[in-house]
Amino acid sequence: MPNRRILLTDFRTRLLEVITLSGLNRSQFAEQNEMDRSTLSQLLSTANRRLPRLETLASIAASQQVSLDWLVGLSSAGPMKAELIQERTFLEREVLGPDDERLIGWLKEATGYKIRYVPATLPDLLKTTEVIQYELGQTVATSAQENIATSAARLAWTRGPGTDLEVCNSIQAVEGFARGEGIWRTLDNDVRVAQLDNMIQLTDELYPTLRWFLFDGLQRYAAPTTIFGPLRVALYIGQMYLVLTANDHINALTAHFDDLIRAAVVQPNDIPSFLKELRTTARRMRR
Repeated sequence: MPNRRILLTDFRTRLLEVITLSGLNRSQFAEQNEMDRSTLSQLLSTANRRLPRLETLASIAASQQVSLDWLVGLSSAGPMKAELIQERTFLEREVLGPDDERLIGWLKEATGYKIRYVPATLPDLLKTTEVIQYELGQTVATSAQENIATSAARLAWTRGPGTDLEVCNSIQAVEGFARGEGIWRTLDNDVRVAQLDNMIQLTDELYPTLRWFLFDGLQRYAAPTTIFGPLRVALYIGQMYLVLTANDHINALTAHFDDLIRAAVVQPNDIPSFLKELRTTARRMRR
């Protein structure tokens, strides 16, 4: 039997969410769902100890296209529109960059759970300002200044209490950065060395809250992904995210991430030493 206090807390949180998403003020929302404004205020009060009548729950679920299970916290699957599209997914249509502030909100919401993260390039919270500016120099999706701010927020989140972050990259991606290969070929060598120094310092400081694993990209592949505990998965597909909230999808991608960890060729406690070797190589390239 679910804990009543938790059910009430989840219901209040999700009711606030559907009100916000509806675009209506509270009086309009109450009228749409055939309830008094005072009744709605009572449901949103932290002092409330009763769930609404079934008819009220059904009205809210139908008008806002959410499932009853989700509304009262029995399911992590989000709006019903996500379930109506094939395999219960939805595509966020806003033009988003990988450091969008929405991700910060999702991170905060998932505090207390393990966050699992496969970055598109390097881990965002470890990037220097120069690297962020270089990456976004040719894109119109988002401004470098916004990404710098949200990367800083991610780093601050990681330094806070109750955080548990696992990151996976291919070893080839990190080695390619150090050597200035691929997308990094026009990035100044001094900037790459400074980025390596930054990663050495932060991975040492943040361990074990941050655990960075490197797998062999010849044996495994992973798309850029963030798994927010049991709540949702965000797949980065280029200026937008494919967000999955179905439990089966979250569990499957979590298992895939666990497989990357089991296959890791560089463990988190060895990352600083590994990066120092790459820094030595990068410094030689200055000559």
